[in-house]
Amino acid sequence: MTLLPQRPRLGFFVSHRGSNMRAIVSACKAGGLNAEPAVLISNNRNSAALVWAAENDLAHIHLSPKSVSSEEALDQAHLDALLNANVDLIILAGYMRKIGTKVLSAFSNRILNIHPALLPMYGGQGMYGSRVHKAVIANRETESGVTVHLVDDDYDTGAVVGQAKVPVLPADTPEDLAARVLAQEHLFFSEMLIRIVSGEINLDDLG
Repeated sequence: MTLLPQRPRLGFFVSHRGSNMRAIVSACKAGGLNAEPAVLISNNRNSAALVWAAENDLAHIHLSPKSVSSEEALDQAHLDALLNANVDLIILAGYMRKIGTKVLSAFSNRILNIHPALLPMYGGQGMYGSRVHKAVIANRETESGVTVHLVDDDYDTGAVVGQAKVPVLPADTPEDLAARVLAQEHLFFSEMLIRIVSGEINLDDLG
């Protein structure tokens, strides 16, 4: 891949509310993150993220297996939408599907996800949301956290970009831990993006 431009354009994939996307867009608008939100793609026609994007003048599109003829066609539609928006860096912000091979190839080392645990622990297929936090508490861990990682063709196996730890308290419920981890996600994802955009972190060195 070529180097990121000084002000990269961000493409977001979101399935539901997209709170991490909103935090990143806010960081861009506040000037802390020198990037341009370019487009939101959601597989959920009724997602709150699509409503938010419409209200905040962010280009947005619904693309799902129901809206195209095949998985290959969906992959191509994703790629077309990203290229049409001149996206430089893809952000998965609660996206509940795998990324297709065409997008993975075109955006090698340019797709980032955040996972609500310290990978490689509590990752993989089926480990998302409350399932992660329930498992952490069931195993009596004393800490959890968040991991920003590159996206490859499997679940949560891409190179780690950075991690931040979050304490697990003795009386925590999964909901308590989820709230603490999500608050860290909102801060840490933008922090990692600032370091990537500034050149402090070179994604090609990781992938």
